[in-house]
Amino acid sequence: MVAVEPADNAASPEVPTLDDIVAAHERIAPHILRTPVLSDEQLDAQLGATLFFKAEGLQPPGAFKVRGATNAVFSLPDDRAARGVITHSSGNHGAALAYAAARRGIRCQVVMPDNAPAVKRAAVASYGAEITGCAPAASARQTTMERVREASGAEFVHPYDDPRVVAGQATCARELLDQVDGLDVLLAPIGGGGLVSGTCLTAAAVAPGVEVVAGEPEQADDARRSLEAGRLIADDAPVTIADGLKTPLGPLTWHIVSRHVAAILTVSEAEIVEAMRLAWTRLRIVVEPSSAVAVAVVRRYPERFAGRRVGIILSGGNVDLDRLPWTLGDRPGAAPERRH
Repeated sequence: MVAVEPADNAASPEVPTLDDIVAAHERIAPHILRTPVLSDEQLDAQLGATLFFKAEGLQPPGAFKVRGATNAVFSLPDDRAARGVITHSSGNHGAALAYAAARRGIRCQVVMPDNAPAVKRAAVASYGAEITGCAPAASARQTTMERVREASGAEFVHPYDDPRVVAGQATCARELLDQVDGLDVLLAPIGGGGLVSGTCLTAAAVAPGVEVVAGEPEQADDARRSLEAGRLIADDAPVTIADGLKTPLGPLTWHIVSRHVAAILTVSEAEIVEAMRLAWTRLRIVVEPSSAVAVAVVRRYPERFAGRRVGIILSGGNVDLDRLPWTLGDRPGAAPERRH
């Protein structure tokens, strides 16, 4: 890890180096899948770019989060691992941490908002984690986690603002750049920023000519507003169908994103749902709304990607099949409008 100068008077964050990313990849290799890259000529023709989709929903817990969580768990020394691990999560990171903890044979506790999708709560429980509920706000997640951690003494593994997690997430882009030659753009959804931060670090180290672009819901656009304002802005409880993207950037991920991301492009709730349906239809894989945000970005801003080779990270595929958005009575985009 390397500490770099911050933009303000805050302490320098610990930023993973290429050596950290390579070590993370070796550490997690026995426990994760090297996910395939998918493509579709008709989709390319429709959207005007050559698209390569990294299918992270095929990971054992159904999302890229397994990379960072596994790196964090298996990098712990034995004495700290013996106390177990704890996190707060709307689902994917919680399931990933529970999966990694089960692989190492240690205890895992997960604080989850009460409105987390049932399928994600079930996934966390299926790996043996102990779940504690909390109010659906970032502040409530943090305070509840601190209370539970104090009682158990477990090691906190932040869902994204942790150098071990960022190094693990960086392995996704490292694989994609190895699998596809000549990419012009790497595109991923952004919430807390762990995946995009790792993507930025990988691109900067091994493919500096590749542009990194992030996609974000309009109704949870704190990362876009932060980038435009030049300072970290956080929403406590945004409302969006992309539940995995509700969390705000942290000091570490903001530090990386603010220095490396070329653009953060937003999409509406309806566009997210339509992109999700398109991915299911054309790529024939399950993607969740958070994952579909990246696809929606290419559809909304075709001029930004026209004629370019674009690597898109499909971040996850954990969906409640009993509540698919196009089968519900209320149409996508009906969520209450937020006021900034």
